[in-house]
Amino acid sequence: MSFCKDCIKGVTHEGTPAGKIEQIGGVECYVATPEIDYPKDKALLLLTDGFGIALNNNKLLADDYAANGFKTVIPDYLNGDPVPPDAMDPGKTFDAATWFESHGPAQTRSPLDKVITALKAEGITSFAAVGYCFGARYVFDLAFENAITVAATAHPSQLEVPNDFQKYKATAKAPLLVNSCTYDTQFPLEVHAKADEAMEGFAPGYQRPYWEGCTHGFAVRGDLSDPKVKAGKEGAFKETVEWFIKYM
Repeated sequence: MSFCKDCIKGVTHEGTPAGKIEQIGGVECYVATPEIDYPKDKALLLLTDGFGIALNNNKLLADDYAANGFKTVIPDYLNGDPVPPDAMDPGKTFDAATWFESHGPAQTRSPLDKVITALKAEGITSFAAVGYCFGARYVFDLAFENAITVAATAHPSQLEVPNDFQKYKATAKAPLLVNSCTYDTQFPLEVHAKADEAMEGFAPGYQRPYWEGCTHGFAVRGDLSDPKVKAGKEGAFKETVEWFIKYM
């Protein structure tokens, strides 16, 4: 499975990131730390879309999670080679297929593992993970390995339905939240019921909020001038925060 056209579309959101770039396990990371008291043995891994740390939106999302009390780390599992933010510019062409070929698990999983290992050495004993688009694959894989205690995704890509959900139910222990939407070739309407059926009776917890009128990428790169997209982005974030508060 590869990218779809909506994986490199969207709007850059305004705002000044408040976090810091740090080296963790030899990997560049964006770290957003809560200003309020927070549990020092827990961390949230924000696993981005293909734009990675380079996109302002992803850093702002990390800041928003930190504002809600979660120390949030965005590992650069793209090895300093994200999809450039200007790929979203009108008239811009970007060869997503070629990019994707050199950003598979063989290239991207190792830096993620290095960050997790280093954070454990710093005293982190419990991880949550939220994956947007490209990042959802890694949330599922970490959950299969029971490396995380709670999982969330938005408009996931690179998943096989129902196989990955069946495997999730059989092997994972982390409660799973999947924010879905109307227009999404990566996680289309016709597979929603199959995912739900595969997860039926999953004891740790499963929910799949649905955001009508939204398109793949809405929770990260959505056009906030569109009322439905704004409601979807803000709603998906709220659902995810509440999920982590409940289970983390």
